[in-house]
Amino acid sequence: MDPHELEQENSSLRTEIDSLKRQLEIKSGSSDSLQALQLAELIINNSPAVLFRRLAADNPEERALAYVSPNISRFGYRAEDFLSGRLMFRDIVSPEDSERTLAEIRAFVEQGIERYTQTYRIVTSQGKARWVEDRTSVYEEPETGLRYHQGIVIDIHEQKTAEIKLRESEEKHRRIVETAGEGFILMDESFRVTDINSAYARMVKESRADLVGRRPFNLSPELYHQYWSDGKDSSTTPHYREFECDLTAGDGRTVPVLIHANTLRSDRHQIIGNMAFVTDMTAQKKALQLAAEVQKGLLPEKAPVMRGLDIAGQSLPCDEVGGDYYDYLLAPGNENERAAIVVGDISGHGVDSALLMSSARACLRMRAQHSGSSHDIVATLNRHLAEDVGKSGRFMTLFYLSVERDRNRIEWVRAGHDPALLYDPLTDQFDELRGPGLALGVDKEFLYTTQRQADMKPGQIIALITDGIWEECNQKGEMFGKDRLKKIIRENSEKTAGEILENVFHGHRTFTAGVENKDDITLVIVKITEDH
Repeated sequence: MDPHELEQENSSLRTEIDSLKRQLEIKSGSSDSLQALQLAELIINNSPAVLFRRLAADNPEERALAYVSPNISRFGYRAEDFLSGRLMFRDIVSPEDSERTLAEIRAFVEQGIERYTQTYRIVTSQGKARWVEDRTSVYEEPETGLRYHQGIVIDIHEQKTAEIKLRESEEKHRRIVETAGEGFILMDESFRVTDINSAYARMVKESRADLVGRRPFNLSPELYHQYWSDGKDSSTTPHYREFECDLTAGDGRTVPVLIHANTLRSDRHQIIGNMAFVTDMTAQKKALQLAAEVQKGLLPEKAPVMRGLDIAGQSLPCDEVGGDYYDYLLAPGNENERAAIVVGDISGHGVDSALLMSSARACLRMRAQHSGSSHDIVATLNRHLAEDVGKSGRFMTLFYLSVERDRNRIEWVRAGHDPALLYDPLTDQFDELRGPGLALGVDKEFLYTTQRQADMKPGQIIALITDGIWEECNQKGEMFGKDRLKKIIRENSEKTAGEILENVFHGHRTFTAGVENKDDITLVIVKITEDH
């Protein structure tokens, strides 16, 4: 039986006992007293309540029991032991509670309180402590003027033990929360603060009194609905949420935080509040910003100047750092005769992908300084990555495009990457630069092949892209797709490579407005010019 059910049962029992007590008080001193006591004993003997009456003497030694119900045996004692004076009731009160209970009784007497309740432990005849609730009232016999303390002692051991365990559990969890390095917030159904821990107060430089009653996060109403829900429909409100946002500290600082939040529900699944652990991400954000600056420095500052080519490229990570890669590799000693344009995509995104990208870049740049075919260069990078990623399951896709001026042709190696797009404005046709090829880092012995196309003409446009562009969706869940990309390239084909690039990114931003990018986005435009 849980504490709530036990409390209900005890409440009903107390009502019944109070009724008996009133009968005893009315009938005490009359010829019906014995009959009333016998009636009470019949009921009490099988209940967790012990009925008693003792003299209300000033000296505790004289507070002998005038009556105790036989069900005192539930604690291993006989009523005769108390009625004969061999035992006083105070003898079975636990030594840990004895002084406290006597002090409470003295205080009640001094204050003239004639009805009171005490909770304490008694020691059974087997030496075990059990919690009881003592409900006492003062009664004076009209005939003799003797004053008595009479009432009931109810065995509440199971209930009290459960309460103690619950309190200890709550105290344990509060100590854990209070000493945690993370901030902790307890909120009501409207997401207003009801309690915080010290870590959160330190994080935002404010006191508990300043924070209680306020909404803690700098979120717009739309974001509150997105991340928290308004709590009206308990069937749809999610239990667990994880998201990043900003806090405004008491000193005006903006604190970037990571939130791990849960909805609190009753036994009937009704929402009763919300809680959140808050991690200060300031140090991590600074580290990521530094990493982003380093990664940005690894990307080309500007496109190479090469007769017959107009080149522009850009990469946008969805996080502070990303796993997309693009580069321009010029043949040593022939900077104006041959160039390689490379676009790659590391599986996943974030710091680990960025580290793998920088490793691939270093290897590719070093290998490109030596002679060799396009597929030899890609094969070297594949072996290097296969040794780096091992059995991690990580890999890299790559499109390696080589443009040679004198031979009027392009060559490419496709290593698991989406085909580049080739647009010819004279025919208004798009072709894909396809070819076989496994992603890098999967099989270090894989043999790559070079694909070729000759007779390149002025005005033709080559777009090397990562899938983050066409796979991103708008607020309706519609993908940007390749058709929209082709449309923008077609409509801007008369413009420079840089202008085409900017129009693609502008169209993409407009299409996905209000939606966070979930993948890195990279695009390189290569346009064949008249000087070819």
